[in-house]
Amino acid sequence: MKLKILAVAALAFSFLTGNAQTDLQNDTKKLESSKIPLNPNVKKGTLENGLTYYIQNNGKPADKLELRLVVNAGSILETEDQLGLAHFMEHMNFNGTKNFQKNELVDYLQSIGVKFGADLNAYTSFDETVYILPIPSDDSEKLEKGFQILEDWAHNATLTDEAIDDERGVVLEEYRLGLGPNKRMMQEYLPKLMYGSQYAKRLPIGTKENLDNFEYKDVRDYYKNWYRPDLMAVIAVGDLDPSELEAKIKKHFGGIAKPKSPKKREEFSMPNHEETLVAIASDTEAPFTQIQIVYKDKFKAPTIETVADFKDDLAKDLFATMINNRLTELTNSPNPPFVFGFSYYGGTFARGKNAYQSVASTSETGQLEGLKALLEENERVKQYGFQPGEFDRAKAAIMARLEKSYNDRDKQESNRIIGQYVQNYLDDAPAPGVAWQYETTKTFLPTIKLEDVSKLINTFIHDDNRVIILTGPEKDALKKVTEAEVLKLLKDVQNSKIEPYKDNVVRKDLVEKLQPKGSITNTQTNTDIGFTTLTLSNGAKVIYKKTDFKNDEVLFEAFSFGGNSLYSDKELLATNYANGGINEAGIGGLSKTDLSKMMSGKIASVSPSIGLTTENLRGQAAPKDLETLFQMVYLYFTDVNKDAEAYQSFISKQKSFLANIMSNPNFYFSDQIDKFQNQGNPRYIGFPSVEDLDAADYDLAYTKFLERFEDAGDFNFYFVGNVDEVKLKEFSEKYIASLPTTNSNETFNPTTFRRKDIHQKKVIYKGADPKSMVNITWREDDVPYNEEEKVLVEALGEVLTIKLIEKLREEEGGVYGAGANGNFRKLSYPGVTFSISFPCGPENVDKLVAAALAEVEKIKADGPTQKDVDKVKEAVLVENKENLEKNNFWMQTLVTAATENRPIHTFVDAKGELETITAKGIQKVAVKYLDDNYFLGILMPEEK
Repeated sequence: MKLKILAVAALAFSFLTGNAQTDLQNDTKKLESSKIPLNPNVKKGTLENGLTYYIQNNGKPADKLELRLVVNAGSILETEDQLGLAHFMEHMNFNGTKNFQKNELVDYLQSIGVKFGADLNAYTSFDETVYILPIPSDDSEKLEKGFQILEDWAHNATLTDEAIDDERGVVLEEYRLGLGPNKRMMQEYLPKLMYGSQYAKRLPIGTKENLDNFEYKDVRDYYKNWYRPDLMAVIAVGDLDPSELEAKIKKHFGGIAKPKSPKKREEFSMPNHEETLVAIASDTEAPFTQIQIVYKDKFKAPTIETVADFKDDLAKDLFATMINNRLTELTNSPNPPFVFGFSYYGGTFARGKNAYQSVASTSETGQLEGLKALLEENERVKQYGFQPGEFDRAKAAIMARLEKSYNDRDKQESNRIIGQYVQNYLDDAPAPGVAWQYETTKTFLPTIKLEDVSKLINTFIHDDNRVIILTGPEKDALKKVTEAEVLKLLKDVQNSKIEPYKDNVVRKDLVEKLQPKGSITNTQTNTDIGFTTLTLSNGAKVIYKKTDFKNDEVLFEAFSFGGNSLYSDKELLATNYANGGINEAGIGGLSKTDLSKMMSGKIASVSPSIGLTTENLRGQAAPKDLETLFQMVYLYFTDVNKDAEAYQSFISKQKSFLANIMSNPNFYFSDQIDKFQNQGNPRYIGFPSVEDLDAADYDLAYTKFLERFEDAGDFNFYFVGNVDEVKLKEFSEKYIASLPTTNSNETFNPTTFRRKDIHQKKVIYKGADPKSMVNITWREDDVPYNEEEKVLVEALGEVLTIKLIEKLREEEGGVYGAGANGNFRKLSYPGVTFSISFPCGPENVDKLVAAALAEVEKIKADGPTQKDVDKVKEAVLVENKENLEKNNFWMQTLVTAATENRPIHTFVDAKGELETITAKGIQKVAVKYLDDNYFLGILMPEEK
């Protein structure tokens, strides 16, 4: 009788479960057909004139607003007479508008702490132009002016003849910057990559001929035709009431007239082609060798509108994660076919055209081998699909990343939020917000089937609409790959029988053997700065600062004094190039690949390094994975693998990557200048040659690494972020206090080499293009360290940067960008380094060097203007306010204060820094350190 009751109960349960599953399936299908919502935190609207706007309140950082003016127009809309003028128009909006005459706009924004280039910026692409403006939101006058600037960009550019002519030089200098091997090779392969389309003819930078010769009317016509409200969006995200933002937008943009007969904003397609197009381009100055396989879709990219579309995209993310895990394994193999390789499905240059692409960087002789490896991995998926273990790890990785974003959803900075609305306007890309993404992914990720993800390869790869691109160096002794070889390889791989992927099982525990735990012997808290120092039984110190800046972030660093300063000259030279290979071998008996598999679904990383004065560990973790970070730290002290094959893989990749790097003029210039300035330095290390890599001593590097990390007792370990203090103390006792100590209490040996304190000039001739680079450097060594002078030297760099931009760019039109930088170092010996650098045309080098040095002399003679000093001080104030809410700032502060033995309050006391920055103080350090004994390095093109 009992059995019958159980049977009936089981039948009833089965019936109910079946109904529940049916209901769930019906609910899921219904949900899949629903539209992806717009983030409920954003308000989207359209003005009567057609302008779209997005508004979102976001309090991080406080008292700041991110503004964007998005124009749905770019270089693709240019006529033959307007080549380059979409981008030129972007420049003109910074050079004269109705309410801000030439240079007034940049000048004003600098006065409120907004830096040109770093904060204030813009970009022009094929299909869009976007202006970027961050402004304070806690000052009504500054807020009003910010919106006035945005409005002026939209329809109030003055475009005077004089301003247009003045800007030609600047834009031509930007054009000059783009010259070189990459552009020359791109001009060869672009017609095939963008086959038959307008995109191949409308690079945003345009042509030199047109930039030199276009008529004023051409740029005015572009502005009139395409800068109009129905092709614009204003996006405002920041710390302000949305109703106030909406009122500002309506006030400033509602009155812009919509044109009565607007020119049609065409969408440009990319024609399909039946054959495989092969482009093989080489250049004598190409530093790297690359391959690219592009399978362009034959159809227009569909809009991602429904939950089902979102689920399809999830499947594509899973595919990309798994294929890239395999490609990474290949890069870590004993004889890697490429330095790096990756595959993805996504957009191309052309709006509305997607493609599946596989890309890799290879050795100069390894293009066919690398191409074969990429093709075979795609074919392997096609023949066998992916495996369950890979699938589980991919799902875990995707959820871990998304969970991190979800946990920090209320701590996202405005400049990281705003981009999704730019893309929503331009491409109808979904912008549901991370909360919706997280919940929807959590619902649908388990419903995606492995076989469905594996089958995506059948839609991704095809024989038509395929483009193969090979780029690399050109040498007499180097045999160039032919199109026939590429086409033959495609057929060979397609017809080959490939072995299935082997997914080796990895152990579950990261640490298998653990020493008995130690203890915390002392606890001290700094209440002013808000950090705690734990002294452990082995002498190590753990310093932590608990913050609420991010919910799901803990940053980590550790250091001990010594570094490679304790190596002999011979040991340093023998090990330097080998050190990078140590991390390639893995830890705890786990290879780098195995470690990657074990870490799927976890957010934790640690990497070691040996510097001039210290040995270091750096990493980060999500709070839930903090113990994993501690375990990795433990293993770097106790069980670093030694693996000759992993090391050879590292050296092979280094050779491939660096073999031709000196063929590039910029790399060559940097290398030759460093060599010249380090003549007589027995410890000088520059760019490695193939011979240097062959001579590197892995055995000695490994031995020295163990020496540097044998004494955990003289390390400081730092943690900043959302730490659980109870767990951190527990892990500190378990994984750090248990580490070995030798009570070495080492310090470092100061560097003895000094550069010559005389005026020197070195001209380097390299490169075919009419491009030059100028570097002016002052160096004063063995100067007693002075905290006040450090602040003033850095301020001098900021002031001089302002003046160089004004003089060399705006007045002379001779550079696209120029900068100055000052630094008062304390380790390994105190001294000041100050530099000026800028690229320019060879014909302008002497004139611009003289102009730059003249600006230096003006500051030495008269000091900077109070107006420029105030700009620097305002920037310091703005930056400091934001820094105090960032974990990485506090980490850098704690570590630098300890390594340089500097008072920690000097890092955070903006008031003290502002009091130090005076015109007289800046003038004083300029006179003291910027003397006639500077080094002038110049890159000139090779003489023909």
